[in-house]
Amino acid sequence: MKDQFTDVVSEKLADAVEMELPAGIRREQTLPDVPGKAHAITGMRRAGKTFYLFQCLRDALAEGVARERLVYFNFEDERLGTPETAQLSQIVESYYRRFPDFRRKEEVFFCFDEIQVVPGWERFTRRLMDSEKVRIFLSGSSAKMLSREVATSMRGRAMETVITPFSFREFATARQVAVPNGDETPSARARSLLQKTLDDYLLFGGFPEAVRVAAERDRVGLLQGYVESVLFRDVAERHAVGNIVALRAFARQLLRNPAREFSVSKIAADFASRGIAVSKETLLAFLDYFEDAFLVSPVAIFSRSERRRQVNPRKLYLADHSLASAFSPAAGLDRGRLLENMVACELARKTRELAYIKTASGREVDFIATAFDGSRHLIQVASDISSRQTWEREVKALIEAREEARDATLWLLCETMPPPDFEMPEKTNVVPLYQWFCRKELKGY
Repeated sequence: MKDQFTDVVSEKLADAVEMELPAGIRREQTLPDVPGKAHAITGMRRAGKTFYLFQCLRDALAEGVARERLVYFNFEDERLGTPETAQLSQIVESYYRRFPDFRRKEEVFFCFDEIQVVPGWERFTRRLMDSEKVRIFLSGSSAKMLSREVATSMRGRAMETVITPFSFREFATARQVAVPNGDETPSARARSLLQKTLDDYLLFGGFPEAVRVAAERDRVGLLQGYVESVLFRDVAERHAVGNIVALRAFARQLLRNPAREFSVSKIAADFASRGIAVSKETLLAFLDYFEDAFLVSPVAIFSRSERRRQVNPRKLYLADHSLASAFSPAAGLDRGRLLENMVACELARKTRELAYIKTASGREVDFIATAFDGSRHLIQVASDISSRQTWEREVKALIEAREEARDATLWLLCETMPPPDFEMPEKTNVVPLYQWFCRKELKGY
C-alpha cells in the first residue's frame, strides 16, 4: 500500500509541474502581503476556491517563476487511500529528488487542495514552512477548512483570503461585458447593456457554476444542493447535530428572508407552534454554525452602546442572493430585498465594518459602512424611487442618520435615476446601482 502511495505521489507531482494551469474568470480578491505566512483560501462551497489557487499560480508564472516551482497537489484522489501524517513528507521528498537544485535555494509554491483529509496536516504544514524555502497555499471544501478551523489549526501561521461568489464585475466579465471604471459615465448603449447584465445577475446569482446553467429548474436544484452540502457536511457532521428537522427548517426560514431583521426567539416560538421541537439556544448555535460556513452574515445595529447592539435585532444577509431565489416561491421574492443583499455582499468585499442604522424617529438606513481607509458611508438601497413619496422617505432617513455619523458620505443607490425635478440633498451621491457595482473602491464623488 505504501509503494502504491509513493507511485501515485510521483505520478501526481509529474503532472503537477507539467499540467496546463486552468484559466477561469479572474477573481478580484488579493492575497495578504505578509511574509512568512501560509495562504488559507476559504469561503462557501462552490464559490471558486480551487480556481483561485490556479489563478495564484498563473500570476506567479507571469511574474517569471519557473513552471517547475509551481506545484498543485489535490488530496481528493482515491488512489491515495487515507494518507497518514508521516506520508506527507514523501510528497516533499519526492519533489526535491526530482528538483534538488531548488531545495532551500529557490522558493517553491506548494498548493495543497483538500489537505484536510490527512490527519495532522497542520503540523506538517508548519514544519514545512520552518524547514524549507516555500510558499504554502491551503484550500478545501470541508468544515476543517472553514475560517475558525484554520485559525485554530495554524496558530497564527496562516492568513485568510475569503473567496465569495462572483461580484457584479466578475459576473459581467463572465458574460463578456466590458465594465467601465465607476467614475466614468458610460454611453447610452453601455448603460443599457450594464442594466441588462444587472438584471441577469439578479436572476442567476454569483456562483460560478450556476452562472452557466440556463434552465431555472436545473439552477435551483444546483443551488439547493449547495445548501444541503453545507448543512450536512459543514454543520451536521462537524458539530454532531442530531435535530436535522430543526436545522433544515431554520436554514429555510433564513434563506427565504434576506435583508430583514430577524429574531431567534420569535422563530423558536413559531417552530414550537408548528411542532418543531428546538430551543432558542440551539437555534443560536445553528446560526453561529451557518455564519462560520459562510452561508449567512448577520449585521448588527449601529450604536456606541454595546447593550443596544445586543438587544436590538440583527439583519440577515445571504452569501449570495440567488440562494433566496432557490428557496422561495417566485411570487414571494422582493426585488428590493435581493438588491439590498447584493449591496451587502459587495460592501463585505469593500469594507472592514458594516452595520445598519435606526434614527431617533424610527427611520432606517440600510448600511453604515467603514471603508479600509477609515472613511464612513451611509448607504440607502431602493429599487424604485420614481414616486416623490418614496424619494422623500429614503432621503429623510439618510439626512436623519447623518446626525449620528456627521463625517459619513451619503449614498442613495437606485435602479434608475429620480426625475430631474426631485430635489437633490446636499453632498449626497445618487447613483444607479449598475454604476455603483462597477466601482472597485468605496469613496464619494
